[in-house]
Amino acid sequence: MTDDSADAFARHEAFERREDDREGYDLTTTVLETAVRPHEEVEITVTVPSLDAAVAGETVADVVADGWFETLERRLADAYRVASGEGEGPTVERGAREIRVRFAYDSPRPAADAKALIEYVEGTYVQGLIPGYEYRGPAGALLSAAKERGEQGAESAGEGSEPPV
Repeated sequence: MTDDSADAFARHEAFERREDDREGYDLTTTVLETAVRPHEEVEITVTVPSLDAAVAGETVADVVADGWFETLERRLADAYRVASGEGEGPTVERGAREIRVRFAYDSPRPAADAKALIEYVEGTYVQGLIPGYEYRGPAGALLSAAKERGEQGAESAGEGSEPPV
């Protein structure tokens, strides 16, 4: 990577410099915790809540949490399909309360690829949330935003049109 990659993040409207890291950037279009550092390779860390941390009011059985994590890990293995660059990983590290997804890559479009990879993690995470639980924190916010966008889309699709006869 060159200074051009750092400039790409500084110029990209979806990224802003991290307050706690003068070399890093956050993606501002997600509620997930993100950290992007353009060095020789671009390094990305996306932190998502574990299933048990995301579920409100009950404890998720270990067998359910284990299966959910294994599925998430398998789905994230294909993340580089959305990027023009090449890299290692992702590595997916599981903690009791959070999961860290890390990428390291080289790309001719570092900021666009970072955004695409982070959004891939976000979408994959939301798709993997198990119905029947009530979610809190970032998981709850992502589900609420998706529901709201769906309702707005349904309302705008119905504007100016006649109901079916």
